[in-house]
Amino acid sequence: MQALPLGLAVASVATAVSGAGLLLRQRAVVSATVMVLAGSGGVAAAVLLATGRDRLGEIVVAAAVAVLAPLALVTYPAAGWRHPADFAALVTVLGGGAITTVYRTADVAALIGLVQACVVLAHTWWRIEVATERRRRALVWMALSLAVTTLVCGFVVFAAEGSGTVLPAVAVAMFALVGPAMYIGATLPDLVDVRGLVVHAVVAVVGLITVMSVFVLALALLHAVGATQLNVGALALVAALSALALQPTRTVLRGVIDHLLFGERPDPLGAASQVAGTIGEDPVLALRAIREALVLPYAALVVGDEQVASSGTETTHSRTLDLDGAGLLVVGLRPGDLAFSEADEHVFRLTVPLLAQALRARALAADLIESRGQTITAVEEERRRLRRDLHDGLGPRLTGVAFTSDAASNLVHSDPAAAVELIAQLRSDTVQAIDEIRRMVYAMRPPALDELGLVPALRQRATGLRNRAGAPVAVEISAPDALPTLPAAVEVAAYRIVVEALTNIARHSDSPSATVRLVTGEGWLEVEIADRGRSDDWHPGVGLSSMRERAEELGGTLVAGPGPEGGRVTARLPLP
Repeated sequence: MQALPLGLAVASVATAVSGAGLLLRQRAVVSATVMVLAGSGGVAAAVLLATGRDRLGEIVVAAAVAVLAPLALVTYPAAGWRHPADFAALVTVLGGGAITTVYRTADVAALIGLVQACVVLAHTWWRIEVATERRRRALVWMALSLAVTTLVCGFVVFAAEGSGTVLPAVAVAMFALVGPAMYIGATLPDLVDVRGLVVHAVVAVVGLITVMSVFVLALALLHAVGATQLNVGALALVAALSALALQPTRTVLRGVIDHLLFGERPDPLGAASQVAGTIGEDPVLALRAIREALVLPYAALVVGDEQVASSGTETTHSRTLDLDGAGLLVVGLRPGDLAFSEADEHVFRLTVPLLAQALRARALAADLIESRGQTITAVEEERRRLRRDLHDGLGPRLTGVAFTSDAASNLVHSDPAAAVELIAQLRSDTVQAIDEIRRMVYAMRPPALDELGLVPALRQRATGLRNRAGAPVAVEISAPDALPTLPAAVEVAAYRIVVEALTNIARHSDSPSATVRLVTGEGWLEVEIADRGRSDDWHPGVGLSSMRERAEELGGTLVAGPGPEGGRVTARLPLP
């Protein structure tokens, strides 16, 4: 197959496949149908031209390229004919294509092709202005592919002058990009921000044209001074010097586009300073400062699966930054941006640690508030229990003591024997009241802790412990020789946890021995209780819940469960 028919076949197959894909997805049905017809016609024309049937091949090429291809463009992504602009575009495209097909001369084809190109350009521009957001993105995908393909073809044809048909065939094959771009625009318009592709394409094309212009101008100047015969080394040197204009052109052009789209950008250090000065307790203010400093459309903070703060309008395309494990910063890209610029990255490097610190401080404040609430609740529950015990237990008993003493006083002269009985009853009630007071005092804080200390009080409590089989349980208690002075709350919690764990061993285990180990570290006290017997299945009950609550009230942790050698309870309590 010759070069030009091969290039036509490549572009036609891509067009037909893309149209078939759109039909399968039921998108842009009219345009997709025309694309399939145009691609099929192009393949048929390529076969006819390759086999020497040039006359019929030219007719099929004219119909596919001059009629069907422009028709697919003006009906994409949705066909319309009622509006005057749509109607004029359809009539111009179909009429011009018919004329080109009938009068197959180079001059007529060039003139009609220029008219059709201008109509398609104007019609596409108008539709981009009036279309909905989704259709606008689809049209921009199509316009970008057409513009890039046309420019590349122009460059290739310019370079191919007098070099045969290989490069022109490559130029024709470049139109294979249009069909896939139309498919993406109709089915996946948000694959990337097409506006960013447009900006990059404009910058690249203008930079390329600048380099080519400098190169041609340099050659013209050399010819003007008489250097008409240049060897390969001289041409390479001129090309290298011309390429030096590429990066400055791209930088200046990108700056101009940024200024037109977003206005004046602050310098990175100033933006970072502005953001750092507003990061505090309110994350919304920090996000607003980031958006204003970097001219961003959207910013949000996410902790876990919850969005804790946001600013601006959410965009389709965004990037996510990790805040050192404290959360995520979701930032919407500016229109026309595919990624953050180097200046943006510099600002984020300076501000992300501050945001992470603010989020951690916010989380700690929330934990503190929650812990304070739990403490207040525990105190109120303890007060309620004391009130109930005093009102329902000790109060009636002391009231009875008062009444009994009055009765004894009344009978002391008239019936001494009865008065003696009442005095005996009075003593018994008083002893019970004293026992009740001792029980209440023990419930608040075991007296043994004040009398003996934590470790001796535990040893006293463990004396006489027996398991469920009735056999004695030997309890070994180990602790540092110089146990630091513990806060009262930590001391009571450690004592209660050990006592409850030993009680569970006595009730549910057949172990002949148990160990209690107290270890202190920097800022914590660890209490471990273990036995070496077979225990019943471990189920969370009142005892385990009580131990865990005592540890958590102080901000500590408790882990309990069966181990390879027996049951084990480990509590870690924080120390100030």
